[in-house]
Formats: sequence, C-alpha cells, structure tokens
Amino acid sequence: MNAAAQVKTYLDLVKFEHTVFALPFAYAGMLLASLAVNGTGWPGWSVLIWVTVAMASARTAAMGANRVIDRFIDARNPRTAGREVPSGKITPAQAWTLVVVSLVVMAFAAAQLNPLCLWLMPLAVVFLIGYPYTKRYTWLCHAWLGITDGAAAAGGWIAVTGEFAPPAWLLWAVVIFWMIGLDVIYATMDYDFDRRNNVKSIPVRFGIPRALKIAAGSHALTFLLLLAVGVAVGASGWYYVAALVMGGILLYEHRIVNPNDLTRANVAFFDANMWLALTMLAGVIVDVVWRTLNG
Repeated sequence: MNAAAQVKTYLDLVKFEHTVFALPFAYAGMLLASLAVNGTGWPGWSVLIWVTVAMASARTAAMGANRVIDRFIDARNPRTAGREVPSGKITPAQAWTLVVVSLVVMAFAAAQLNPLCLWLMPLAVVFLIGYPYTKRYTWLCHAWLGITDGAAAAGGWIAVTGEFAPPAWLLWAVVIFWMIGLDVIYATMDYDFDRRNNVKSIPVRFGIPRALKIAAGSHALTFLLLLAVGVAVGASGWYYVAALVMGGILLYEHRIVNPNDLTRANVAFFDANMWLALTMLAGVIVDVVWRTLNG
C-alpha cells in the first residue's frame, strides 16, 4: 500500500470528516471567550492553531481507541465488519500507536495554551478512551459520549480564559444534549444487532419509538440551551437567527426519521448535524464581528 493510500486508510479509521461535529463548537467557545475578555473576537493565531491541534488529536485518539476496542463487536456486525481494524487493513498495534501519538500531541497542544488545559487532560483521556466500554455496561453510554464531545466547546472557552465561566458550562451542555440525541438516532441502525449481542443503548433499553422521543426531547433541550448561551454572552440578533436555523435543522432530523422508516438515519446523523455545527460557527462569527464593530 502506497503512502497516500495508507494515509487515507488512517483517515477512514478515525472518520476524520466527523471532526466537523465538535470542532466548530470549540471555535465558537474560543471566539465568544475572546470577545468577553479581550473585547475582540480574535484570540490570536497561537490560540487558534493549538485549539485546532488539541481538538483534532483528541478526536483522533478517541476514534482510534473506539475502533480497536470495539473490533470484535464490529467484526460480527454486517454494517461495521468492513471497518479498518476488523477487516485487517490496520492492525490493533497500529491503531493503538495512532492513539498514543495523538494523546502526546494533544498534551503538547494543551501545554501551549494554559495550565488548566493541561491539568484537565488526564480527565479528558478517561472520557476519550472510556466511551467504548460504556456500551457494554449501561444504556447511558450516549451521555458519556455527549460529555466527552461537549468538552470541546468548553475547552475552546478555557483555552482563551484559563478558567470556567457560566457560558462555558452552557456550551458544554448544548453539545451534551445535542450528541445524546444524534447518537440515539445513530444507534437505531444497530438495534437488532445490539439486542442479540448485549450491546447497551437507549434504543435497546426502551425500544425505537421511545428512543426517538428521548432523542427529540434531548434536541429540544439543546435548542433551549442555545438560547441560554446567547443570553449569557449578550449575543446580538445574528446569533439568535443562527439558533433558529439550528432549531430548524434539529426539527428536520426528526421529520425524516421515524420508527417505521429508519432508512435516512445516517442522513440525520451526519449531513444534518454537519450543517448544524457549521451554522453554529457561522452564527457566532457574525455575532462576534458585529459586536466587535458596534461595541
């Protein structure tokens, strides 16, 4: 396998394109924090670069660990048997090497930001590596994933300020409940397999109809928390326009997925949520620029 093909295989392993889910929220937290403490939404190139490196490496570590830890489960599931580790394209040793290297890079990036980012890293590692194990023991695994990914949004704020603040907690909560909802939708695709193989999830615990209602409730709370973030940071009307668009995207997700038709669950999981994350970032950028110029 040539170098380009090998790189592509590693990118496929960690679903690098899914970085678009959490990274825009990290940038949003970073921009809002910069405006709050510096009077301008621009945090500087150093913070931007090291936040990007930290978040990308954290997600790479998490996905690499997830794939290698779940390789035996994935090998039995027709939907996932072709993934890189169970199919033999990447060995477990290679996957673990990627995880370790990513964690080293993440630690280095955190150290370039501020002491709190570095001190929080051990806790972050527990959540990053722990997620694959939660689905073996509890249907609350979706919440664990939400807490893990939500740390990206809070991390963007902390990277600038070096401390927690109410907006950081609210941004974290936004991503927690957003991720719970989208991961529950994603889990419906493996409902039959998970039941047979004792994999825990909300769909397995409560059934698909109730699981989709839980996902909808989680996303309704996501929207309310988005509004709360706007209040907490004194956002302009531009932010609320973006929040309304995001609410529309969440509503669309639940219009295209129902217990009798799960064929578009993957569209609801990836496409809709990609646009939601990008809308959040765009809304924050416009809001921050507007308030910087008019403040």
